[in-house]
Amino acid sequence: MKELLRTNDPTIVAFTHALLRAEDIECFDLDVHMSILEGSIGVMPRRVMVADEHYFRARAILKDNDIEMPDRS
Repeated sequence: MKELLRTNDPTIVAFTHALLRAEDIECFDLDVHMSILEGSIGVMPRRVMVADEHYFRARAILKDNDIEMPDRS
């Protein structure tokens, strides 16, 4: 698994999931329940993960939709 995206914005996470699922790319979130520890103020970012074999295609999909991602390969 590779980290595709890390963000505090839940709308970007939802949009990312919608885009990837439309292309039959499985993805899942890490750190979803960290808000319990932080008091639900949105400080801890969520990470969206994809399988290694889908990573470059998923990055291309997000880039085509103007979603900023960290420079990781």
